[in-house]
Amino acid sequence: MEKYVICLNNEGYAASLEVRKLYELLPDPKAEAMHCIRIVDEDGEDYVYPEKLFMPMEVSESVSLALHKRAA
Repeated sequence: MEKYVICLNNEGYAASLEVRKLYELLPDPKAEAMHCIRIVDEDGEDYVYPEKLFMPMEVSESVSLALHKRAA
């Protein structure tokens, strides 16, 4: 199952992050060690952001599939 986060605060990143939007979380152990996460942002690129700007979200497999179809 894919993991997602929801953006709660985009202070300092208004052009790259949208508050209340779900973002797919990409695995990045180096980022996690620095209390950051890697996501694909509004530019369509994957970047590292402070984890404090997000909250983890659990989504069902059917929601995850629907999100992937929408992005394709």
